[in-house]
Amino acid sequence: MNVMVVGSGGREHALCWKISKSKRLKKLYCLPGNGGIEKIAECVEIQPEEKEKIINFAVDKKVDLVVIGPEAPLVNGLADNLEEKGIKVFGPNSKGSKLEGSKIYSKEFMVKYNIPTSTHMSFSNSQKAKKELENFKLPYVVKADGLAAGKGVLICKTHEDGIKAIEELMENSKFGSAGKKILIEEFLEGVEASLLCLVSKNKIIPLESARDYKKAYDNDEGLNTGGMGCFSPNPLFNKELKTHIKMEILDKIEEGLQNEGILYTGILFIGLMVNKNNAKVLEFNVRFGDPETQVVLPRLKNDLIDVLEDTIDGSIDKKELKWSDNKCVAVVLASGGYPEFYEKNKKIIGMENVDSDVIIFHSGTILKNENYYTNGGRVLAVTALGESLEKGREKVYNNIKHVEFEKMQFRNDIAKL
Repeated sequence: MNVMVVGSGGREHALCWKISKSKRLKKLYCLPGNGGIEKIAECVEIQPEEKEKIINFAVDKKVDLVVIGPEAPLVNGLADNLEEKGIKVFGPNSKGSKLEGSKIYSKEFMVKYNIPTSTHMSFSNSQKAKKELENFKLPYVVKADGLAAGKGVLICKTHEDGIKAIEELMENSKFGSAGKKILIEEFLEGVEASLLCLVSKNKIIPLESARDYKKAYDNDEGLNTGGMGCFSPNPLFNKELKTHIKMEILDKIEEGLQNEGILYTGILFIGLMVNKNNAKVLEFNVRFGDPETQVVLPRLKNDLIDVLEDTIDGSIDKKELKWSDNKCVAVVLASGGYPEFYEKNKKIIGMENVDSDVIIFHSGTILKNENYYTNGGRVLAVTALGESLEKGREKVYNNIKHVEFEKMQFRNDIAKL
């Protein structure tokens, strides 16, 4: 089978890594890929936003299955267009992708189907938004409505912070058109949790749980990032919580998809805030999470091509999924200054010295003359399995010592419970 993955980050490296192990794989392409992916797939310099080029390439190379990594091409209808050409696609159509493409639409969906979430208001006028701030209890959250690469969420501890957030998003266009409209919502207390779910023609099948660390620095300090580390499974997910999530969230999402006339196939990644075996939805993402994918896929025993195909054709069953009992930990090595200003093109050394059972997923790297260089904010995810979270964590941090690049930064408290 010829398979094509669209994207260039750590999530796409994890997908390519798992797909490359399939006995059914004939040829693997990644558009555009990165330095690490080049070792396991043919990388082609076509960007995720170059829709026509992607479609033409898939047709020319007789690609049987396309896995779309990032959210933007999904929102822009790439899955719809590929399906029109008779190509199997893992990823929702543009109608389903609106659940991530618009935070306001997503909130309205949750409210309509009684899915627990935060109280909120939406605004398209910055002056009206500023006037309403006094009606929100501190702290509160200001969110860009559109896609902002996981960074358009600003937690405001004072009303001055709120004013600044509104101005940054709506008046200064910090995230471009994504901030034309915004949400202001209550700050939810609890522990964040991530749940990746397969969705097969609106039937939701949860994968193993994970916990992501969004803040840039130890002790959850600093700005929001795309994710600085992760582990799986998340011990919060006991039987009581799983039952609550199924009845109050997953079943209601299924009902909503059906009633809204959305035929959804792909991944639905649900960001949750958990408090005393109750969960509220923070947000929906319509693709594999990053770095959640890097800790969930190493625990999956199944052939990923089988899982993706069965999801697309509607035959997937939760009982089919087999998981390792081992725990998985990933720590992101980022460029100094990330998530704000950082430099690229720093030589990476020492990766060949890590233990053979440690996986290094590349997020922002480029391969030049057999040497790797940094090419993004999040550069690598050092990942390991262990009998316990403690052992997985110990293995990761022991091996990070081998890897170096100028101004490298990482959190020291990933999976420290």
